[in-house]
Amino acid sequence: MFDYTVKTNQSVEAVVEKLKATLKDEAFGVLWDFDLSDTLKEKGEAIDGDYRILEVCNPKEAKKVITAHREGGYFLPCKLAVFTKDGATHVGMPKPTKLIELIEDESLQSIALDVETRLTRAIDNSI
Repeated sequence: MFDYTVKTNQSVEAVVEKLKATLKDEAFGVLWDFDLSDTLKEKGEAIDGDYRILEVCNPKEAKKVITAHREGGYFLPCKLAVFTKDGATHVGMPKPTKLIELIEDESLQSIALDVETRLTRAIDNSI
């Protein structure tokens, strides 16, 4: 699977607030909290349910990636999504280990694995 996604009975808003705290515990900051569902509604393209996208970053790890490969910035900052689907709230992300494989530089795999482990833990601790 290219992603890590879990579901919960909590509201999108509750998960986003908890996620912000658990991300901080893992040394990630939230750069952007984008309410995609509101934006689409404003543009006349409303969707069913809520959809939030968090752009998150750990500056130290981001520096390592873009220093080794500038194109690694294509995957930065990391993106987490919190949305409703089939009556439940889902929270997930594309796996950093899968994305970094596209660069074809084994030296970046350990960084991606560390980031993935920490983001997965933040997600799990928010539900």
